[in-house]
Amino acid sequence: MKKIVSSLFALTALGATAQAADLGAMKAAPAAPAYVSPWDYAIGASLKSDYNFRGISQSDRGAGVSGYGELRYNFTDTVQGYAGLAGSSVKLPTKPTMELDVYGGVRPTFGNLALDFGAIGYIYPKEQAILVGNGFGGAFINPANPLGYATVSNTDFFELYGKAAYTINDMFTVGANLFWSPNYLQSGASGTYASLTGKVTLPANFAVSGEFGRYWLGTSNAFLGNFNYPDYNYWNAGLSYSYKFATLDLRYHDTNLNKSQCFAITTDPRGISNGTGRSNWCGAAFIASLSFDLTSKDIK
Repeated sequence: MKKIVSSLFALTALGATAQAADLGAMKAAPAAPAYVSPWDYAIGASLKSDYNFRGISQSDRGAGVSGYGELRYNFTDTVQGYAGLAGSSVKLPTKPTMELDVYGGVRPTFGNLALDFGAIGYIYPKEQAILVGNGFGGAFINPANPLGYATVSNTDFFELYGKAAYTINDMFTVGANLFWSPNYLQSGASGTYASLTGKVTLPANFAVSGEFGRYWLGTSNAFLGNFNYPDYNYWNAGLSYSYKFATLDLRYHDTNLNKSQCFAITTDPRGISNGTGRSNWCGAAFIASLSFDLTSKDIK
């Protein structure tokens, strides 16, 4: 009898323990999801055989270096805000120490469509105006510019922009860009640049890409002679190879500007010193660049 009672007691205790375990499992709180910070950042640098901006050399056809840092905030999974600084070595007529770009905006995405809206300021520290004599030798007198400056002493300007990229599939991406400035290089002329882009992603981390754009430039202020800057087309095409955070890019750039039109836009000092009023900064160029780009996820 004692054995039977002991056995029943043991079974009862075991059942109670099992029920308590089941109850505990039912009431256990779910594990808290891992915290993902909305903040992110990106940094990068590049070395290139020529710094080309919309078809025009900014480094007198010489090598250049650049770098950037960008802070990002993800408002949602599909909307990101950002602000950044970028610097580039340049060799321009006004002899600035560098080009400093300050930019910011927002990047919303809708499925395969990625948009980007923002503003960018181009700053050129410690510039010097170019004096060539009124009318390049006194052929005319401009009351607004009696000494005959070919440039202003401060060419800082800003642009508003909108960009769109649509990923058709894993291989093909197409895009469009629009930039607008009310005062291109502080000349008084407006500037509007629009372009179409395309990219084909190839096996083994290779890709081919290209861009075709047009730059519409307005008329300068009276100080620079109410000059009507020439509009022009710009295009590029190239092959790139990426490995982890490094990209090697080999690209062809060109415009439809002739050398006289190129000088009118750039005021290339060589065109002044040799008296030709011509520049080769806008012609065909084959440019190699090596860039490195990292985000916080790459560094962790």
